[in-house]
Amino acid sequence: MALLRGVWGVLSALGKSGAELCSSCGSRLRFPLSFVCVPRWFSSTLGSYPKKPLSSYLRFSTEQLPIFKAQNPDAKNSELIKKIAQLWRDLPDSEKKVYEDAYRADWQAYKEEVNRIQEQLTPSQIVSMEKEIMQKRLKRKALIKKRELTMLGKPKRPRTAYNIFIAESFQEAKDASSQAKMKTVNENWKNLSSSQKQVYIQLAKDDKIRYDNEMKLWEAQMIEVGRNDLIRRKMKQRTKDGTGNVKI
Repeated sequence: MALLRGVWGVLSALGKSGAELCSSCGSRLRFPLSFVCVPRWFSSTLGSYPKKPLSSYLRFSTEQLPIFKAQNPDAKNSELIKKIAQLWRDLPDSEKKVYEDAYRADWQAYKEEVNRIQEQLTPSQIVSMEKEIMQKRLKRKALIKKRELTMLGKPKRPRTAYNIFIAESFQEAKDASSQAKMKTVNENWKNLSSSQKQVYIQLAKDDKIRYDNEMKLWEAQMIEVGRNDLIRRKMKQRTKDGTGNVKI
């Protein structure tokens, strides 16, 4: 919820809603959390922007990784990166300076190219560019958040009766195309009797119980490790004591 409130606050600060912005150009940025329209011409403009140059360490790491991988073909990338990081730390300042000078030169060229492109943009195009950049940042932030929750073992959300039916039907129709499968599944679901649908409704209820139980355990673990920011608002309100502290 905190993430969604933050997203809404940013998008509200941008001004018009997606519907208002779309009235003139009929285009909307393809992003689930997007309430802001970005003109079609702008995606190509942003795509022509030069990429930021690699930092001195990343440049060194990019050069060294293929070498280390050839010398250690069975080693994991994470292990190789640790060795490269140690090698960088031990590198004499005179050798580091080569990479740092290269980074500064590339950064200067990058800034000049960005300035050249921006000088060709109209004020309205610059505003649109800023909005698309904001959308990309929000998308990246949401993706990082999702990966973090996956790494922390957050339970999967409960499935609906229809979703359970879809999963079961897709397993049975392996040879058909996805579009044909979906069409068939929709028709089959509509043709189910109330008693047949009740089987999937009960499975969905059982999955909801599974999710609630797993979430209680998971949130208790998050509280123990000091990640109260990941706790659902309802649980926070339910578990707060008089001092405002969260109890398990």
